[in-house]
Amino acid sequence: MIRIRFHGRGGHGTKTASRVVGTAAFLSGYQAQDSPYYGAERRGAAVVAYTRVDEAPILERGAIDQPDLIVVADETLLDAADAQVLSGQSTASAIFVNAQDAGPLKENFGIAPPVVAVDLTTLTLEILGSASALSSGLAAAAAAMSGIIVQEHFVAALREEFAQLGLEREETEKNVQVGVRVFEQISPVEIHAPSTGMEIEMATVSYENPLLSTPSVLHAGNAEARPTGTWRVERPVVDPDICTRCGLCFVRCPDGAIALDEDGFPVIDYDHCKGCMICQQICPLRAIESKKETRAW
Repeated sequence: MIRIRFHGRGGHGTKTASRVVGTAAFLSGYQAQDSPYYGAERRGAAVVAYTRVDEAPILERGAIDQPDLIVVADETLLDAADAQVLSGQSTASAIFVNAQDAGPLKENFGIAPPVVAVDLTTLTLEILGSASALSSGLAAAAAAMSGIIVQEHFVAALREEFAQLGLEREETEKNVQVGVRVFEQISPVEIHAPSTGMEIEMATVSYENPLLSTPSVLHAGNAEARPTGTWRVERPVVDPDICTRCGLCFVRCPDGAIALDEDGFPVIDYDHCKGCMICQQICPLRAIESKKETRAW
């Protein structure tokens, strides 16, 4: 699996870049997953997005803390405390930065992995007339560095994603031009041995008594002395052959007149059951029957 982490600022198109790479990888025959991190949704705030690519189904979810590639849209993020761009750099095979020169970056910020630098801002400004969004160049850098995405599929992904964003054809083709220029400048990076990432462990979930997770008042106090079962007009009767021991009747009984036996089956305290029949209404399998109370008054 190749794990790519994108860092940018609100308005750079960081989320779009991650989507383009995910779509390009999918078009190239890979499994892909891309997801942004939402929080500071305002222009200029530090944002991050993630893309995972693999030949096998991807079972990981959430943030990437052991990236194989880090893509940075703004070099000022390298020392921004809230961005944590260099977190996990020990597993990264390379870091791309939107900058003119890679040399000073390694020295000034203590970057261990190789740094690839391309001035996306100037290139985007030259072709688009504005450098507010850098998604094409960022996606191109990640796609080219990964070494698994061909230019044809990358261009197709750009057009597909920008069409979904509602960009005019002319604007889309300018973005394609930016992407191709960057893609052709960057050589594939040799990705280190796959990082371990998350360990997936399947757990067997056993049946547990609902008392473990139900906030219950278990002390009856003087309520036991008052036989409210005499108020009943209807009597709920549980059919154990249908009951699946889901515990919903136990949880929803407003008077706590239903307990669970040692096997998890509901046991109704008829001395205090008022016959509201909420248990019958809540039972998903209709395992509780309503019978007319025949007690003489």
